[in-house]
Amino acid sequence: MVAPLKVGLAGLGTVGGSVARLLQKQESNAPESNVLATRCGRPVQLVAVSAKAESEMHALGIPGLRFVPSPTALAADPEIDAFVELMGGEGDPAKAAITAALSAGKPVVTANKALIARHGVALARLAETSGVALNFEAAVGGAIPVVKTLREGFAGNSFDRVYGILNGTCNYILSRMESEKLSFADCLREAQKLGYAEADPTFDVEGFDTAQKIAILASLAFGVQVDPDAVYVEGISSITPEDLEAAAELGYRIKLLGVAVRTEQGIEQRVHPTMVRLDSPLAQVMGVTNAVTVDPAGFSPITLVGPGAGGAATASAVVADLADIARGLKAKPFGRPTEALIGSRRAPMQRHEGGYYIRLAAVDRPGTFATIAKHLADEHISLESIVQRRRNGEPHGGSSPDSAQTPAPVILVTYATTEDAVRKALSEIKNRGVIAGNPQVIRIEKN
Repeated sequence: MVAPLKVGLAGLGTVGGSVARLLQKQESNAPESNVLATRCGRPVQLVAVSAKAESEMHALGIPGLRFVPSPTALAADPEIDAFVELMGGEGDPAKAAITAALSAGKPVVTANKALIARHGVALARLAETSGVALNFEAAVGGAIPVVKTLREGFAGNSFDRVYGILNGTCNYILSRMESEKLSFADCLREAQKLGYAEADPTFDVEGFDTAQKIAILASLAFGVQVDPDAVYVEGISSITPEDLEAAAELGYRIKLLGVAVRTEQGIEQRVHPTMVRLDSPLAQVMGVTNAVTVDPAGFSPITLVGPGAGGAATASAVVADLADIARGLKAKPFGRPTEALIGSRRAPMQRHEGGYYIRLAAVDRPGTFATIAKHLADEHISLESIVQRRRNGEPHGGSSPDSAQTPAPVILVTYATTEDAVRKALSEIKNRGVIAGNPQVIRIEKN
C-alpha cells in the first residue's frame, strides 16, 4: 500500500476547521469509497495541527491529532509531508511558517491572498529552489478553479484580459441596493448583520480585497510580478440607487470588477465600479457569488462562476491543492519561473480608454447645457446618449414651484474616450459653476 500524504495544518478558523473535517470524512470512509485516496492513488491524512489554543483542536472531535503550539515548528516537523497555512495575514506567523516549510523541502498549500499578493514572488522563488509546490488555488475565487485554469488549463495560450467579480460582500451590497432600492449604508448594515461584511468593511467595500486578487490573476495570466500596489483602486461607497436605476434603464448593471488587461502601454490592473451589459455573463451574477472571465487570445471568453468564500467552498480548493501534491504534480507557482516574471507598475489610468457613464447635477439656468457640451467637445468626447431625469419629488407631468432652484440630474453616456479627457472636461465644467456637487463617473466595460 502506498504511504499516505501526512499533512500538518496551521489555523483552525472557519476554513481550517472545514479542511480538517473534509479530510477526516474522507479518511473515515471505507477504502473503496474514499474518493480522495482513489483519485490520488494514496490517502491524504491530517496528522498534526497548530492553533491559538489546543482547545480548538479538541473541539473538532477528530481522534489522533497531534497539537503543535508553534506553526513554524509544525511547518518544519519531520513527521509531516505537506504544510497547509490557513492563519491569514501578509506577515508573520504565516510568512515565517511557509518559509520554514519550503526551506525544509515541504510543499505548501495556502488560502492566504494577502500573503501571496505581497510576498508571492519571493515565496515562489524559494519553492522553486527547494523543488516543491506552492499551491494557492483558494486564495482567489474560493471554489472557482481559476488559478489552475490560468496556470495549467491554458498553459499554451496568451491572454487579452482577465476580469471578474472577486468580492462577495460588494456584490451582495450592489445586488440588494438594486433589487430593493436601498442605500449603500442600509445594505452595508444588513451585510454586517448576516456576516457577509466585517465590522470594519473598508478592506472589502473600498476595493482592496479585490485588488489583491486581481494582482494574483494578472501575474498568472500575463507573467507580471504580483504587486497589489500596481493596481488602481476605487470602491463602491459612492454608488447610489439612482445610479443603479439609471444603469438598468440604459441596459447595464453595476458591478465592482477587478480587471487586468493587455494594453499598448503594458498590463493595466484596476478595480472600480463598472457598468456591464445586462446580457453579459457577469451581469447575471448576484448575491455573494463570484465570477471570473478569462479572455484568451484567439477565441471567445470563458466565464467561471461559483461561491467565492465560506468554509466549505474554500476547503474544497485547499483539498484540491493537496490532491495535486499527493499525485506528485508540481507546477511553477505562477505558471512560469520567477526569473521570467516582468516588473509591474501602477496602472496609468489617465490613458485608460473606454465608455463612461457620467451623472451630473446640472444647474437649471440658460447656457448650462451649452457649457457642458462645449467642454466635452473640447476634449473630443462624443456622447452616445443624454438623459435628463426628474428631480426628486417632482410630480409627473409638471414642475414644482421650486424646481428652478433645484439642480436637475443629467446622465451622459460617452463613446470610447480616455480617462484623462473625461477628468479634464468635468473639471472645466465644474469650474464654470453649471453643476452642483461632484460628478459621478462609472466606467463601462466592453463585453
